[in-house]
Amino acid sequence: MRYFFAIFLILALTGCKRQDYSPKPRGFYRIDFPTKSYQEAQTGCPFIIEIPTYSQMLDDPNEDAKDCWKNVYFPQFNATLHLSYFPINKITNFQQLTEDARTFAFKHTAKATAIDQSRISIPDHQVYGIQYLIAGNTASNYQFFVSDSTRHYLRGALYFNEKPHLDSIQPVLDFIKSDIKHLIHSVKWK
Repeated sequence: MRYFFAIFLILALTGCKRQDYSPKPRGFYRIDFPTKSYQEAQTGCPFIIEIPTYSQMLDDPNEDAKDCWKNVYFPQFNATLHLSYFPINKITNFQQLTEDARTFAFKHTAKATAIDQSRISIPDHQVYGIQYLIAGNTASNYQFFVSDSTRHYLRGALYFNEKPHLDSIQPVLDFIKSDIKHLIHSVKWK
């Protein structure tokens, strides 16, 4: 019994020397971003846009989707930019379309910490509109609409296909935001 006690005492004294343990913080996966490059998308619609080469242009799969509703899918980031095109006419007037865009953006007010609006103005291409930057753990953090205000109207909304945690998606959101801004600046009406 003495030997057992002596061995236990020696192990306890030698095994307890390190006092510098600290718990590891929760981390997230490392994200490798691709090199920025763009290509003109073949939409078959009355607008031309450039999308990133690491994205895919797909038709909107919803059964209520119109002909020129497209999805720009980012498979590496599990995100989709939903694009909805409307011709401006007596049935779909400009004021109603812009009010719908504002309503869709402000539906996120319950979860949003802020909604910042800024104007889009690209006179060389007759592209004007508003972008909505929605802060917080919302389903969509970036929405916009652009138009020439007489014939063409294009609305976009970015969604991630996962539960929203802004702290974990923020680097990807910033990366895709610059792609959307490039897309907006590349819009040309046919």
